[in-house]
Amino acid sequence: MAQETAGTTADQVADLMDPPTPTVGDRDRFIDFVRAFSLLVVVAWHWVFTIIIWEDDGPHASNPIGFTHGLFIATWLFQVMPLFFFVGGFAHSESWEAAEEKGRFRTTLGFAWSRAGQLARPALALAAGWWLIGSVAVAVWDVDGVGRSVKLILSPLWFIIVYLLLILLFPITHWLHEKFGALVLVWGVGIAVIVDVARFSHDVSWAGWVNMVVIWATCHQLGYFWEPLVAAGRRVAWGMAWAGLFGLAALVGSELYPGSMVGVPGEKVSNMAPPTICILALLLFQAGVALLLRPWVLHRLETSNRWATVSEVINRFSLPLFLFHSTGMALWAAFGHFVLHDEQVRRPDLQWWLTRPLAFVGPLVLTLPIIFVLGRQYVKKRPPKATSAPTPQPA
Repeated sequence: MAQETAGTTADQVADLMDPPTPTVGDRDRFIDFVRAFSLLVVVAWHWVFTIIIWEDDGPHASNPIGFTHGLFIATWLFQVMPLFFFVGGFAHSESWEAAEEKGRFRTTLGFAWSRAGQLARPALALAAGWWLIGSVAVAVWDVDGVGRSVKLILSPLWFIIVYLLLILLFPITHWLHEKFGALVLVWGVGIAVIVDVARFSHDVSWAGWVNMVVIWATCHQLGYFWEPLVAAGRRVAWGMAWAGLFGLAALVGSELYPGSMVGVPGEKVSNMAPPTICILALLLFQAGVALLLRPWVLHRLETSNRWATVSEVINRFSLPLFLFHSTGMALWAAFGHFVLHDEQVRRPDLQWWLTRPLAFVGPLVLTLPIIFVLGRQYVKKRPPKATSAPTPQPA
């Protein structure tokens, strides 16, 4: 009985990063695939394209975007946080409806509080563990750069913090959706625009952090419209994709916003910290593309065991992989610097680019045993055989 309870708790915790998306009779394969793809892109980007530069005060992180002309365009496809929050909105809505139907929760507040608590615990455990390691390293060995190292390792947790906030706001955002529908999206976009105007035209720099909530919440809010968007057909999806792409090109072309959708060291403005309205244009583009690809991806998932297996495995390991991937990357970087004495790469050259296809191997090899030792309780059990959601007929 104790083992059964422990297993259930582990599955509940793992479901927070990858909440079940019940459909009529089963899970939604495409939503699962999008989450798996998004997570894999984030982890692979960190492992493959992060440049660690060692200075006297410790390691500094950079990336090739600022050194390679035109490479910022790649971030329009591979900055997938808007897409992840978008499908997360749908997943949370579906999970709440399923939990309510089964009588597990009476209110959205209880649902949100339960899920937030389960996700916060492993994230806080990781942060506390690295804080303890850092404190011991400073106190006992007087190691330089420990604070900066710990900060870099824990920096991906910003995503979990925002995700936790969106879970806690679920009772409000879900109520707003039920009461006002698409008007909530208009409010979100409008507030985000006003904040950017205050930030860039009137030098109210602190206002930008309002968009840390507003913009990601708007991405999440759009997810509540997933089923109507699927039913609307391909013309609407094409319209979303083109509108988002043209809007993003116009915003970047105005030179008010940087072209990269990830932070670039040395740039005065970042589209991510805090987010700008470029992220909303990116959301519209990526959501449209996702809707367009949905029939093809569903066909592949239904006819290819390889596609289905990869999607399932990544989703099962989603939480521990995200939590520990930066730890594995840090250990690999430290091994290269202190043991192999690798020469530092400050600017990506041809040799650096040629090694990118294999750059994930070292971090992966070190991350897997960490997951085995510390993260097994967050690996979900194999789900029941998935089927695609009933496809609404396009209008």
